[in-house]
This record gives sequence, structure tokens and C-alpha cells, in this order.
Amino acid sequence: MPDVVLVTGVSRFIGAHLAGRLAEAPGVGRVLGVDVVPPSPELSRRMGRAEFVRADIRNPLIAKIVSEARVDTVVQASTDSDGPPSARTVHKEMNVLGTMRLMAACQSSPLVRKLVVRSSSAVYGASPRDPAVFTEDTAPKDLPSSGRSKDAVEVEGYARGLGRRRPDMDITVLRFTDLVGPRVDSTLTRYFSLPLVPTIFGRDARLQLLHSEDALAVLQRATLEEHPGVFNAGGDGVLMLGQAIRRAGRVPTPVPGSAIPPLTGFLRGTNLAGLSADQLEILNFGRVVDTTRLRERFGFVPRWTTQQAFDDFVHGRDLRPLVSPERIRAAERELGRAISRAGW
Repeated sequence: MPDVVLVTGVSRFIGAHLAGRLAEAPGVGRVLGVDVVPPSPELSRRMGRAEFVRADIRNPLIAKIVSEARVDTVVQASTDSDGPPSARTVHKEMNVLGTMRLMAACQSSPLVRKLVVRSSSAVYGASPRDPAVFTEDTAPKDLPSSGRSKDAVEVEGYARGLGRRRPDMDITVLRFTDLVGPRVDSTLTRYFSLPLVPTIFGRDARLQLLHSEDALAVLQRATLEEHPGVFNAGGDGVLMLGQAIRRAGRVPTPVPGSAIPPLTGFLRGTNLAGLSADQLEILNFGRVVDTTRLRERFGFVPRWTTQQAFDDFVHGRDLRPLVSPERIRAAERELGRAISRAGW
């Protein structure tokens, strides 16, 4: 069991809740939650007896905190680029430069023996040449060149480099699919909350989601147990984008793919403004990962399927359907009969 755990990104949902869970775990001596800004009062309560340390992991002084606190386990939970394009530079610095400084601190401290990295399935990118399912050993057809996909590739590169320099250290990398849940506020959840949801004409992408509670559970187990390696983490099954929009009671609005970027700029300041280029690629091509290794080697089975996770998000947010499912199904049946009569 870890004695002193350092968790980054505690001003956000995953970091704060994880720090609180670890602080309650039997055998864990001390939990330090690090971030550049204090968590909100609600997240502070969730942290429980975990201690907040105001620090910037981009600053080399993070090594002093790791050393003086005698940290033996580090969880890099702040690697998340979700946000408006205007904040892209800050997110990149936190993800890439912050991870580099943090791993340098881990390397220089002989007490650190375990590192857990929250990564993303974005490392696989998204393109029309992708395989149906990505395994942990699948190389992307098109190497990500920008956005959070590129950040995730660089972060994992630092983790591999640390593993070569410190072979005595257990390093776990978790590639999460997109997170949803009643308390998750992200670009994706805001996208599905729009009354009219823009979609790319002629496309119906496959989505694989992970419930936030499953994300917390697998992070907790990775911290408290020994599971070195790289693991995809996502719920069972997939949802087609059109299905997800209908389940949320929203109305899909197909537009040409070339019109999406100008539309996001026009709607700057609205829920849609946060869509980045790599997120648009997901809505265009989709992405599905294989989780066999997570089940068989890690020993973790997500509690929520993709569909159940999405439905929990919809019910938790109490999204009011603009059009009832019964009316949509009736319209689809009528359209089917009309097509049959026309002999198409």
C-alpha cells in the first residue's frame, strides 16, 4: 500500500474525488492534492482529509514538494485538455510541460516507486482509415499533429522515457474514452445538451464512453494495487451519434463537414464553442477501443456500459426532451411506410 500519495488536478472533478477516495483507503498514510488554484468548496468537501497544496507542476519546485513530503506514489490526473480553444495554450503547458516536470521529480526521488497516468484514447487519433477497434498495441494510421491527441502522445512518451530510466518504478497508463456522468461538465456533455445538435451530414460516428464513477474506480485500483502497463478503459458497447442525440431528447441538425468549424466560431460563447479540431474528428469518424487487457490483466470490469453511462448522464442532468421518443418513433415508422409505398 502507498504511504504518501500525490494527486494532481484536484481543482477538477476527477482529481478531487480521487484524492478523497484515496484518503479514506485503509493503509494510506497521507494524500496531497496539488493544483494551481484551490478546489471549490464542494470539491474541498469531497477531498475529505486529503491535504491541498497550492503548487504548479510546470515549476521545477514540484520536485521539492515530492522530496520533502516523502511521496512514494504519484497520480497524474490533470492531463485533460477539455476546454475552449482560447485556453489551448494553457492546457498544453499543463499537460506537456507539467507532465515533464512532474516525471523529472519522480525520477530524481528514490522514494517514488509508482506512477499512475491518466491518458486518453485520443492517442489513437481519428481518421477514415482507422481499424474498427483499437488495441493498446495498435499504432494510429495518422499520427495526431495537434490538440489533446498530440498532448496525450507526448505525455505517454514521457512516461515511457521515465520507465526506461527508472525500471524499478511501476508505471500504469490508463487510456480513457470520453467521460460522461451526471456530474461531468465537459465539451461533450455540453454538446449533447444543445437543443439543436449539429452533426456532420452523411456521418454517424460510433461513440464509446466511460462513466466517471468507473474512471474513479479504475484510477483508485491502479494507485492502491500493482498493475504496470498500458490499459484502454471504456464501457462495453457503442452508441451511434444519432442514437445518443435521440436518447438525450435533442434534435440532430446535419450540416456539411466544412461548415462545422465556422459554426463553432460563430457560436463562440455558447456550449458549442469548446469543440476542438480533434473532437470534431471524433464526431466525424468515431473511435472504439478494445478493453480485453483491462478485464483480463488488470481485473477490472466497468460497471456501466456505454449506453448506461450516457443514460445516467441524461437522467442526472434532467434533460428535457424537445421531442418525445414516442413521436420520433412514430415519425420513423411513417417514413418507413412511405418509403415502402414508393418502392424505394
